[in-house]
Amino acid sequence: MNAHSKTAFTFSRRPTDRPVAADVRADLLKDPGFGKVFTDHMVTIRWTKDRGWHNAEVSARAPIPLDPAAAVLHYGQEIFEGLKAYNLGDGSIALFRPEQNARRFQASAARMSMPDLPEAVFLQAVDELVKIDSAWIPKGDGSLYLRPFMFATEAFLGVRPSHEYLFILIASSVGSYFKGGEKPVTVWLSDRYTRAAEGGTGAVKCGGNYAASLLAQAEAMENGCDQVVFLDAAEHRWVEELGGMNVFLVMNDGSLVTPPLSGTILPGITRDAIITLARKEGRTVREERYAMDQWRADAASGRLKEAFACGTAAVVAPIGKIKSSKGDIVIADGSTGPVTTAIKAKLVGIQRGDIADEFDWVRRIG
Repeated sequence: MNAHSKTAFTFSRRPTDRPVAADVRADLLKDPGFGKVFTDHMVTIRWTKDRGWHNAEVSARAPIPLDPAAAVLHYGQEIFEGLKAYNLGDGSIALFRPEQNARRFQASAARMSMPDLPEAVFLQAVDELVKIDSAWIPKGDGSLYLRPFMFATEAFLGVRPSHEYLFILIASSVGSYFKGGEKPVTVWLSDRYTRAAEGGTGAVKCGGNYAASLLAQAEAMENGCDQVVFLDAAEHRWVEELGGMNVFLVMNDGSLVTPPLSGTILPGITRDAIITLARKEGRTVREERYAMDQWRADAASGRLKEAFACGTAAVVAPIGKIKSSKGDIVIADGSTGPVTTAIKAKLVGIQRGDIADEFDWVRRIG
């Protein structure tokens, strides 16, 4: 396959000769947590300037040999994605809008001066790994979290785009994203740190954005919070997003408000699905700027009835309270509201095949 091909190509398969024993795997899947239990295999594809994409392989998950001068270690050329595979009641396996992950991966690559991975190849890589590691998908509410990522591997010191890259896909058996399960989360308002600025990489899923959020996340945890909400970099006034999730507010007229995609906010696939579902139900959804002072005032007056965050990992997480240096904000009575509950139930129902998929979002494997 050359650098400009748009079609799928052949993957070589070298299954592990040391798979995790079935009884050990079953024990791990009883309570996998999030991001700690990994499957037996991975997918790798290489890219070089002269050959384009080549050497696509499914093999045993293993450490990556990497030169200490590899560009990613010095200049941070790295991007990733996150999506899930689910067991359905009819015995098949489903993915939720994986083509959107493939397209966002391409957009991230373009912003970071990295090669474009064709959508068909991205989807084929996902299919290959899910099929060979399908036994790792937990039963019940669990899922298989898929992590595609790409990074610069050329060994050189100099500020320019790398001429060599490695795409890898790994998978992790997961349960609930938050340790507390389904209860509303408490969020810390960061008034010292910002996540992204206009013209930067806020709309890109790259490691640097998350690394920049870790100090604020540590501050949140020190204050007994689950997550951190960031304000804009210019005025420190407008709500943008949580550390890794988009934000929605439910008003007393039943409408939803969510910050607009201004280039500093990740264009969430779950966010887009929620907007589509809400509008289909006849709800007004306003993608508009929302000030933190307004959040405080609307919570106090009762105009704000519910708030929730959303993303692939947590799906939908109700926000019960915001803590800040200026005092706490409790949304309504701090519990999960009916609109949040209904939206999550509809979304999860579609993902797991329990509710008809009128939007053609679910992609079945096998």
